[in-house]
Amino acid sequence: MGVKAKFRCTSVTDFGTNKSAKLSAVYSTTGENADFAKATPYGELTINIDGGVPAAKYFAPGKEYYLTFEATE
Repeated sequence: MGVKAKFRCTSVTDFGTNKSAKLSAVYSTTGENADFAKATPYGELTINIDGGVPAAKYFAPGKEYYLTFEATE
């Protein structure tokens, strides 16, 4: 079993050899985002990505992403 959350990218910083993407939990009082906001009203995530891999181009400010957390064995 996992936990699914929904986050919005708030910024991407390009450091040349790597990028840093900052995301925060979505918040809304309507629609799907209201359901996620009730379950996870606050959260922040910062990830650093090697600039040479495809994931470095994946994140964009304002875009929303689902995150699924699953425990490892």
